[in-house]
Amino acid sequence: MAGKRSVQARSSPASKRGGVLWRAIGAELSGHVAREWYGSGPHRLTLAFPRPEGLSARPHDPRPADPERGRKILSGLLALDGGSLRLGPDGDPFDTASPSRRFAVALHRFDWLPDLAAAGSDGTRRALRLIDDWRRVFGKWNAFSWGPDCLERRVFHLACAAKTLAAEGSDAEIADLTLDIARQGRHLAELRSAPERALERAAVAAIAGCVLAGKPGEALIDKALIAFARHIDAMVLPDGGHATRSPEAGVELLFDLLTLDDALGQRGRPSPETLSRAIDRLSTATRFFTLGDGHLAAFHGGETVGPARIAAALAHDDGGPRPLNAAPHSGYHKMIGGSLEVIADAGPPPVGPLSVHACAQPAAIEIVCAKDRLITSCGWSPEAAGAHAFRLSDAASTVSVGDGSAGQPLSGFKARTLGPWLVDGATEVEAKRHDDVGGVWLDIVHDGWRHLGLTHARRLFLDAVNDELRGEDSLTPRDAADPNGPRRYLPFAVRFHLHPDARASIARDGKSVLIRGPNTIGWWLRNDAVDVEIAPSAHFDHGLARKAGQIVLKSQVRPEVGAKIRWKLTRAEG
Repeated sequence: MAGKRSVQARSSPASKRGGVLWRAIGAELSGHVAREWYGSGPHRLTLAFPRPEGLSARPHDPRPADPERGRKILSGLLALDGGSLRLGPDGDPFDTASPSRRFAVALHRFDWLPDLAAAGSDGTRRALRLIDDWRRVFGKWNAFSWGPDCLERRVFHLACAAKTLAAEGSDAEIADLTLDIARQGRHLAELRSAPERALERAAVAAIAGCVLAGKPGEALIDKALIAFARHIDAMVLPDGGHATRSPEAGVELLFDLLTLDDALGQRGRPSPETLSRAIDRLSTATRFFTLGDGHLAAFHGGETVGPARIAAALAHDDGGPRPLNAAPHSGYHKMIGGSLEVIADAGPPPVGPLSVHACAQPAAIEIVCAKDRLITSCGWSPEAAGAHAFRLSDAASTVSVGDGSAGQPLSGFKARTLGPWLVDGATEVEAKRHDDVGGVWLDIVHDGWRHLGLTHARRLFLDAVNDELRGEDSLTPRDAADPNGPRRYLPFAVRFHLHPDARASIARDGKSVLIRGPNTIGWWLRNDAVDVEIAPSAHFDHGLARKAGQIVLKSQVRPEVGAKIRWKLTRAEG
């Protein structure tokens, strides 16, 4: 079978630090102007009028709710994103200090609302009281609660729960709730910060419009769908990947678009063709990124979404088309043979606003062995507040050189104004694939280490006959250099991050490593590295770090000459 080659190259204006600085200054000035306007009386009037006429659609969010968590809130325990508050049955969390910023964001997003509404009429009445508590303190604009981190999800949750809440509310509570959705939905449609979420904001604003009866609702739908049409083709790639290259972001967008499709149908409005096409593409990509252990691949700020959530996202699809082995627009390849499955990052990281959650981990891989995910990454996501070091190269199963990284997030003033964009990452990535009856070859070459004068090439061969994966990681000089010149050596490592449920031990030869997962099947990682170490690591699950390990194959590289490490993963006998 003929080889398949995909080349992705992107210029990176974000890597020109002067340009980034000017953009940061511009963002700071425009943000100041926006804040002054948002807090003004005339702006509040534009949000309040025309007055909403009542409630209309009841959008269905396919995401699974957890009534048990709702019952815990009823008992007085509010647990969100790794933090908790003991409030008692009638406590007010909006008049109490939050244990962390992550908790506060989830609280103001109303992440608790779906679970509480699922807990029956008692939960619905408690939700109405909490919404009233929030409105009393935060009903007028403020930078935190009405900012992009909180507003989008809060509007979504309010819109989806509105009819359920109205069934238990008084006329006054229903009127207040309807006005809340109108004011916040209109403000959401105005936001221009966080451009990487522009499509999601447009979808949620349109859902809010579907919930509002009469002309006010129609006006919001029309405005939101114009923005939706402007962003949809740029954010949902032809192979179904999300433009941020995060598999989890694609699944979450799929949930939102399914909700929007349902809401438009209830309003008697046809769904745009671009919406239906995006749902089909995102569904296909979700199947592609779901590995043999039933969980989603974790790349670029996305976590390993579990089987129940994936099933909910695909419940509409009735099997769908068989996913391809490559997602060339998204920059990923999948290799399947025997009991081994590999997915590889074969594209450059996104740049600019799309890179706020991107990771500097070119050619990273995840490996499932006999349905056990043994090799993965640290699984960093934006839920892991303050852990941007896990976005660097040594936090994934790829190559690291020296103490640097193949890219890094912005920090300081630039990060505060623009967001933690990834800069100086790989800009040229070439992937060549060859499939035949005996297995799959995949070659990935990238320039992420160009600042050290090196090119990284990762060659993988999945042998379907012998049920083994062979790999070769080589670093080669980018420019001709005098091999007889001054000698300098840099540490060079190939890392294999273990899933928290996997265990590894080094054999007596000091080189071979035996890896076992939950099903106890053993796999040998053999190699020709100078030294082998099993070191501690971490793996993030819902933003919380779990203890894990990593196998580090060590060598040295002379940038003028290059170096390589070869390795092989094969099933252990017995």
